[in-house]
Order: sequence, then C-alpha cells, then structure tokens
Amino acid sequence: MTETTNLINANINNLTSLWKTVGMSFDSYYKTPDFEYCEIKASEWPNRLWQHKKITQDIVDLIKEKLATTASSITLPIWKFYNKKEDAILERNGFKVKFEQIGMSLKLSKPIDIKCDVKMQLVTNDTEAKLWSDLFIKSFGYKISSETIIKTLKEIDYYIGYHDGFAVGTAILHRTNNVAGIHSVGIPPEKRRRGYAEQMMKLLINIALEDENEYITLQASDMGKNLYLNLGFKEQFLIKITPYKNVYN
Repeated sequence: MTETTNLINANINNLTSLWKTVGMSFDSYYKTPDFEYCEIKASEWPNRLWQHKKITQDIVDLIKEKLATTASSITLPIWKFYNKKEDAILERNGFKVKFEQIGMSLKLSKPIDIKCDVKMQLVTNDTEAKLWSDLFIKSFGYKISSETIIKTLKEIDYYIGYHDGFAVGTAILHRTNNVAGIHSVGIPPEKRRRGYAEQMMKLLINIALEDENEYITLQASDMGKNLYLNLGFKEQFLIKITPYKNVYN
C-alpha cells in the first residue's frame, strides 16, 4: 500500500478507536461481520455506525435494518471507498448527507517554536470534566457529557485551553500506535477570532511530538480546513456524514 493509503487507514483507525473506546466504557460497542456501531442511550456522542466493506445494496439493507431498531440518534459516516456508484445507492435509499469533513494528516518532524498566550491543561477531575463539557456544547451545539469524560479519562486525553486563567477551548488527543488523533478542537462563539484555535493546535502538535508520535490525524470541517493547511496538514480523503434522523424521520 502507498503511504497515502496507510495514512488514510491510520486516520480512520484512530477515529473509530475513539468511538470504540467510549462505547466500550458504557458496554455499548457492537460489531457485526459487515459494520460496527456504538449506541449510548440518552447520549449524543459518539453514537456512530461505520461499515468496513464497500457500499452495496445488501450492506445498506443491513444498516437500515439495524438503524430502525436503535432507540438513539445514530450518525453514519461514509468514507474511503467512496465512488459515484455507491453515492447512487445511498441516495436511492434515502440517505441524505448533512455535512462533510476532510481527513487530513501531518508528519511530525520538529517542535513548533511559538510564543503562546494559551496554555493547555489536561482534564483530571470531575470539576474539569464538567467545564470541558460545558465549553464543548457552546462550541459545537451538541453534548459530550461529563460522565462520558470521567469514564474515559484513562484512555483518552481531554484538554482545556486557558488564556489569562479563563477557559477558552476544548480538544481531545487520542493515540493509536504511532498516530495522535486530534479531535473536538472547539472555541465558544464569544471567544473566536482571537487566534486561540491556532495556538491550541500548535501546542497539541508539540505535545504529540513529545510523546514520540510520528503522525497527527484529524477530520476538518470546510471552515477549519485552512487553519490546518497553514500548519502543514495534507488533505487525503472525504467523509460524508449522514445522521439517522435525517434519513428516517
């Protein structure tokens, strides 16, 4: 396989590992021969179903059958093997894309030398977990509960960015093999356009390098893509996001 293919696989593996880790902490991760999913009842995250085969009508039928039985809202990400034929199958079956993300990666080489006003603090207790959760919902409009954070603190690193003693943003750092996946970098609306996201990313890059990771992976929105490109990340694949509610309700 080419280096690009390996990095795409590493990106997807890191992302799905994050979902599995959370799902398993609630005994809510499941695997079938055709797809995997996690459903945490009364939660908005991660609640994902992801396939590991090419999209066919038979696979879509199995996915629809499973989604029809879940009590929670489930999101279906489609990635990697995407082509027009598969696109047509999904559209024919009523799957409507809500938004897209771009899988990106960065090969780590040397620390970024920056003068930074922001400091990153690892979440270690209930009070910080509650603060992280509150910041996240302000930033993204949906909830990762403090209970979820507390249950997974040993496996997942949750960071809060601070400026002058005030919390200004969230981030997750999740490691798989030699890859550090950066997720959930969010700044509440009232704190945006002050350079906090860029400073937090540079600090996270240095943290990943100090931990001897070889690559960083992430999934960018179109709005955030330029920030990552300016930091040296490369675009590699497209993820199309289809929420369960948009399909069946």
